Amino acid sequence: MPKSERKILLDFEKPLAELENRINQIRELAKDCSSVDVSEQISQLEAKATQLRQEIFNGLSPVQRLQLARHPRRPSTLDYIQAICDEWIELHGDRGGSDDPAIVGGLARIDGKPMIIIGHQKGRDTKDNVARNFGMASAGGYRKAMRLMEHGNSFGMPILTFIDTPGAWPGIEAEKLGQGEAIAYNLRAMFHLDVPIICTVIGEGGSGGALGIGVGDRLLMLEHSVYTVASPEACAAILWKDAGKASQAADALKITSWDLKNIGIIDHVIPEPNGGAHANPLQAAENLKKAIVSNIEELTKISSQERRKQRYQKFRSIGVFLET
Repeated sequence: MPKSERKILLDFEKPLAELENRINQIRELAKDCSSVDVSEQISQLEAKATQLRQEIFNGLSPVQRLQLARHPRRPSTLDYIQAICDEWIELHGDRGGSDDPAIVGGLARIDGKPMIIIGHQKGRDTKDNVARNFGMASAGGYRKAMRLMEHGNSFGMPILTFIDTPGAWPGIEAEKLGQGEAIAYNLRAMFHLDVPIICTVIGEGGSGGALGIGVGDRLLMLEHSVYTVASPEACAAILWKDAGKASQAADALKITSWDLKNIGIIDHVIPEPNGGAHANPLQAAENLKKAIVSNIEELTKISSQERRKQRYQKFRSIGVFLET
């Protein structure tokens, strides 16, 4: 991140930022007065900052994790691609007349192995977000994704998808272009692909917009990402006619990675650096790459027929419950 970019603080990060600013101020004062030894004081404050950071990020509520998942500086699909890939060639178009910028995809190599990577892409600022439609893909975006998946399937290349969207584009034009059909087609088609598929929620996984590229052999989540059938704001507006109850809805929806791991929706939680992925993007990318490589190695040992069978059973078991 360029030094000129202003640091964006979430409310729960402010006490930590104040402490870090105090440490920096003492360091600057020490430079002007070299005769005073403040090393012990700085060491104590740094230890306190480390402890405070752990306490804050280990005790986040679901709605606070949602804030982290939506953080403007959180690494995006293209950020991770740049960090984990040896080579990357972006491919464009759905061969039907559109090239949705809210979904990016192409050919890549990770540790020398060819793969197809597809993911939602949000913007960094208002102008970029408008151009990317805030990561909300249209029908053409999901058709582009499917075209690339079928290409990868034809050449035996594993497929990686990175999920980061508040949902599919809800505009009238999207419905005219067959938004629901495009997502439904992807859901059906992804079950039949022969190659390994790993889907990773890297930020916000919202509703059908996430599911459109979310059917795979493994579903991974970065620690502070969220995955939900509807945003907490939308859920609160539907249930209580009050979007202000989003925090209550977030608790009920079980949107966090560990909640979803405990109820069997996802397979693996990828740890994030202390402070979130935006605090140390390179470390976050390294953790993501390790998880992907490990899962690819496991999946390639299984026959395509067995993978398809396990993929089907995985999703059939979601939502199963017992009455007592």
